[in-house]
Amino acid sequence: MKAFFVNNINVGDELENEPFLIQDSISRETKDGRPYLLGTLRDNTGQIAFVFWDIPSYAESWVNSGSAVLVTGRAVRYKDALQITITDMNQNLEPTLADLLPASRRPREEMVAELKAQISSLGDPWQKLVAHLLLNDNFLREFADAPAARNMHHAYIGGLMEHTLSMAKLANVLAAHYPFVNRDLLLSGTLLHDMGKAIEYDISKSFSFSEDGRLVGHITRAVIMVEKAAAELGDFPEDKLRHLVHLVASHHGTQEWGSPVVPKTLEAILLHQIDLLDSRVQGFFDHLANDSGEDDWTAKSSYMFGTELRRPDGFDWQSS
Repeated sequence: MKAFFVNNINVGDELENEPFLIQDSISRETKDGRPYLLGTLRDNTGQIAFVFWDIPSYAESWVNSGSAVLVTGRAVRYKDALQITITDMNQNLEPTLADLLPASRRPREEMVAELKAQISSLGDPWQKLVAHLLLNDNFLREFADAPAARNMHHAYIGGLMEHTLSMAKLANVLAAHYPFVNRDLLLSGTLLHDMGKAIEYDISKSFSFSEDGRLVGHITRAVIMVEKAAAELGDFPEDKLRHLVHLVASHHGTQEWGSPVVPKTLEAILLHQIDLLDSRVQGFFDHLANDSGEDDWTAKSSYMFGTELRRPDGFDWQSS
């Protein structure tokens, strides 16, 4: 049973075989050539830095991102932030993932209801296609549980749904703000653009990539799913399908970021910018919530932004 969670660890606490997930780790060597590890541990309340001196050779093969581990060590303060100095670490072969994986602050039922409302607001033929894809009972469970990313933003159970719904709100605002926008096309692309992540990630083993995620990826998988659904319905117009596929295929914006094509339509440009905006803002919030610094600036540099970040006035989120 887990005794210490990240949000209740204090300087001087002694941890013994305490369950955590390794968020990230990097190998280093001391001046005299001895190996050690620097990294981050996490549970469902947040993240905390660690250092593991004189790491034994038997651990090197399984100490990597996503590993469930049992940690023995002491909580210390280093550079104005909490850190675990690890004296021993072992594999956790039977982890209780509910204690270790973070989850969205939004209730699942609330998000599912909002998703259904967004789909109901679509006109024909979009509503039928999106409902066929997202409201299938088996897929909806996977979609509602999936993270939107492994580390950068919305990296928690329910993160994919939360990210999608946040983007849908922005899509509706921008469709009303700019002229010539096909709102149904933009909203459909927004709701479907990341659905392949429900298959790309395997939450039974932390937030690791599934075999499909490694070999196919969420963009290609989503394109396949959209085209298959249109074929199953049998009457979805080919020109509309082509535009929808373009939105899904181009939403990362550049080929360097993984899109097979770049955005070439008004709706595709808007979708990419909405995705970028929502991921960056939530990435900002997530870094603040997971940082253990106690002043106005984060103790650690954000990987997303490459710098320490300043907390907005009144920010008091506790990672959950």
